[in-house]
Order: sequence, then C-alpha cells, then structure tokens
Amino acid sequence: MSIILVRHGETPLNVARVLQPPSTGLSERGMAQARAVARRLAERKPAAILSSDLPRAALTAQAIAQASGLPVESTELLHERNFGDLRGKPYDALGFDAITMEDAPPGGESMPVFHARVDRALELVTRLRAGLTGDLIVVTHGLVIRSLLNRRLRLPEGVPPPERIGNTSITVVTPTEPFVVSLLDCVAHLDAETGEDGRSLSGG
Repeated sequence: MSIILVRHGETPLNVARVLQPPSTGLSERGMAQARAVARRLAERKPAAILSSDLPRAALTAQAIAQASGLPVESTELLHERNFGDLRGKPYDALGFDAITMEDAPPGGESMPVFHARVDRALELVTRLRAGLTGDLIVVTHGLVIRSLLNRRLRLPEGVPPPERIGNTSITVVTPTEPFVVSLLDCVAHLDAETGEDGRSLSGG
C-alpha cells in the first residue's frame, strides 16, 4: 500500500503561464483531467484522500472522492509555494525565475520556508498513512511534488526528477522512509482530448 501524490488538474492560468492567486480554479480540460485520474485511482480502492484546500487541488480531490466514495481531508500544509505579490503576474514577463528563487518575494515564502512546510506536510502524510490499510491519495501542487522529489523521495538509480510535473500526474511512493518512488509523474490516464499541455506552467 502506498502514498500516491497527484498534481491538480489544469487551470486557465497554467496555460497562460501566470503565477496563480489562491482562488484559481480548474479549466474545462482540467476538470476532464480530474475525472480521468479519479477513474484510474478508484480502481486501486484507496483508503483516504488528503488535499490542499486551494480550489484547483480541492476540485481535483472532489472528483477523486466522488469516484472512490471517500471524504476529503484538507490541509494548508499542501498549498503551493506562496509567491505573495507576484501572484497574478505573467511568469515569463518577470525577468527572473520566480519558481527557483531562494529569497521570499514580497508577501510570500522563501525557498527554505517553503521546503520546511513541505516537510511538515510529509510528516502529516506519513502519520495518516500509518493508520490506513490502503493507499493514501495526496492531492497537491507542482512545486510541492518537485520539492519532495528533489529532497525527500528516492528515485530509481539513474532517473532524474522530471523538469516539470504534469497536471493530474501520479507519483507512487512507499509509505515509509526512504520513500522509494515506484511510478513517477505518470499521466497514462489522459487521452488526446485531455492530454497534458507541456508548455503550461508547472507550478506557481
């Protein structure tokens, strides 16, 4: 039984490559992606769902919940990195890489503060999974998953972390340390109509 990390479905601002305000919801394709990943995950008969409560993640988690017949537990620890005053601004017009910046943007989180929060989220996930007899679905955001892959999870030898995390991609991880990844950033549940837009912003 595993921890299954799921990035939320596509949003209009992912496609527009804009750093997203908290209120951002899913696009029409994002909702279709959420239903597709929900059907795939329901086949595993998961035991519980934990999600970021930001709308784009919550809507994805709700689709999974409807397909699986489970409630959703939410936590702010799984939020995307807070980019403060940069939210709502086009990423490509900033003149610097906000996603990888170490310092805190005005009103936002520094990289070390963000990583520390992600570590607390992983502690919560591990505690919840320990009390279950099946998979724990964790619905979150691209940079949260990237933070875990870069620092806390063990990838197969010779496999680097992906450059981007796909919308509604699935990453399957063992439930205890060293948190070995057995499936990485998989979007096999998407088809030609719901397929992931590789140009969209993967995080933020």
